[in-house]
Amino acid sequence: MAITGILASAGCSAAEETPRAAAPKPFAVSDQVSRTMDTLKTMPSVASALRFLEQDHQNTITEQIALSEIPSPPFKEDRRAADYQRRLTELGLENVRRDATGNVYGVRRGTGGGPTLFVSAHLDTVFPEGTDVKVTQRDGKLYGPGIADDANGLSAVLSVVRALRDSGIQTKGDIIFGGTVGEEGLGDLRGVKAFFAENPDVDGFITIEPGDVKKVVYQATGSRRYKFSFTGPGGHSFGDFGRPSAIGAMGRAIARIDELRPPAQPKTTFTVGVVDGGTSVNAISGTASMQVDMRSNGPAELDGLERQLVPMAQAGADDENARWNAAAGKGITVKKELIGDRPAGDQPAQSPIVEASFAASTALGLAASLGEASSTDANLPINKGIPAVRLGGGGDDGNTHSFTDPEWFDPKDSHLGPQRVFLTALALTGAPGLDPLLPQHRP
Repeated sequence: MAITGILASAGCSAAEETPRAAAPKPFAVSDQVSRTMDTLKTMPSVASALRFLEQDHQNTITEQIALSEIPSPPFKEDRRAADYQRRLTELGLENVRRDATGNVYGVRRGTGGGPTLFVSAHLDTVFPEGTDVKVTQRDGKLYGPGIADDANGLSAVLSVVRALRDSGIQTKGDIIFGGTVGEEGLGDLRGVKAFFAENPDVDGFITIEPGDVKKVVYQATGSRRYKFSFTGPGGHSFGDFGRPSAIGAMGRAIARIDELRPPAQPKTTFTVGVVDGGTSVNAISGTASMQVDMRSNGPAELDGLERQLVPMAQAGADDENARWNAAAGKGITVKKELIGDRPAGDQPAQSPIVEASFAASTALGLAASLGEASSTDANLPINKGIPAVRLGGGGDDGNTHSFTDPEWFDPKDSHLGPQRVFLTALALTGAPGLDPLLPQHRP
């Protein structure tokens, strides 16, 4: 019988005059996936490895704290990367290396005849250079910038490698374990983009982020980010009154952008997140800039929003120049710069990687569910048609990315994260006597 889980749905009273939409059907994995997971659960070596992961809990938390206390600000992940490279090497992985972009990874060879799976977390944090990354403990929780995102994922990867080493289980396919750079902010997924460009033979991908171990996230929220720079003649606020203002042009552009009405489904959003400009309160601004973020769960909708929004920067400059009758060559000009491009993507819920992740949660006694789309390293492979999921690293967390209230992590039952990743990886790459669920797509 297939392993099943119920997706959240609202009930409907017979007394209601307006019927609600029919409740979604329960998500069920295929018989093949169900049989694979049932077989894994009965293997003594797998049972031993799952016990090891539970017993390895404190060691994993100790590593999580140590990694979190190594600063890894955007574009400056070198110190943490070097430490992670050492840890992967000590765990016995082959060919542990740092690539030209800064990613760190090594291979655990399979027996052959199976797919290649990449399991990773990201090395970078959102917090800038100089941030105090000391971790404190209080009331059973850990507090510190980046303690959850993504020191949780990085330590979970190491725990899974230890479990494979301790159990001696030989997968059929190769598993690459590592850490990527550039997942956060303006990093623009540069690490995972470089990895898949250099490793086109990889068949599947699991990225581990902090979060619910019951959910399987298999859809990618895309984003496109621009910086618009406005430049004009500037001048004295009194003596040169009448010249167009760079800030004025930017303000007019923002007012236009604010009136956009993106589609609700698939969810599509925008925001002007950063603005800058001017030199003095008594000067007509000669420079101004704004950074704009656009997001959507649909590639076509993201493209459509971009087509509407981008011209509004120039329209704002045109409006400002017209308001002050600026002569040709004397008005505001606009320069646009693409500063972020995270592709959106989708894949069937009934794909092997989604079903295997779902079945692994259920096998651990968790109420598995399909999560909403998100923006992570998994965006890139999903967009390229490579099976990929985002899985939670275990425990609980809050105040992620916060610069005011401290980010926190609750390690209770966090061993469930590595356990689920372990079972999923075995099912996808094949264990002794079991064929891999993940298809191969050698170029």
